[in-house]
Amino acid sequence: MFTRAVSRLSRKRPPSEIRDHDSHASTSQHGPTGTAGWSLSLEHLLEDPEGVRRFREFLKIEFSEENVLFWLACEDFKKTQDFKKMQDKAKHIYAYYLSSKSSTQVNVEGQSMLSESMLEQPHPLMFEKLQEQIFNLMKFDSYNRFLKSDIFLKCKKMEEAPSEEMVPKRASRIYNT
Repeated sequence: MFTRAVSRLSRKRPPSEIRDHDSHASTSQHGPTGTAGWSLSLEHLLEDPEGVRRFREFLKIEFSEENVLFWLACEDFKKTQDFKKMQDKAKHIYAYYLSSKSSTQVNVEGQSMLSESMLEQPHPLMFEKLQEQIFNLMKFDSYNRFLKSDIFLKCKKMEEAPSEEMVPKRASRIYNT
């Protein structure tokens, strides 16, 4: 199931758009957008650039932003076609998220099974099991807290508030009858 969700996400939007911090960026063409979409599933949240931005903001507060950054880096890595770029990205992912020397190490089982020699012959799915662990950690832990967070609730409230254009204006004169 995870692989289908990741594949679906991978086909819909390149990582450069997922990471886009522009709050006016377009969102998925399917289903609800904004907080309504974010509350449906973590997959929907990760399809929306503004959702990713707000989720990252929340994870920073929880000191676990590296989880979503690792997930995004893996999404980008899987789409890399050029072998040299794939090697560079694999080394970057290992150094920043999997190495025991990293200050942004993610908490996954199996990173010790990766060796630096494997990074010389990367393949698009080499981080898939580790990415799945992080996705599930976010899905069953951080995501649920995010939906109850002030960040999410403020975004939801702002979406639900009627815009000034929709609120009828008062008459400028008061007529006495």
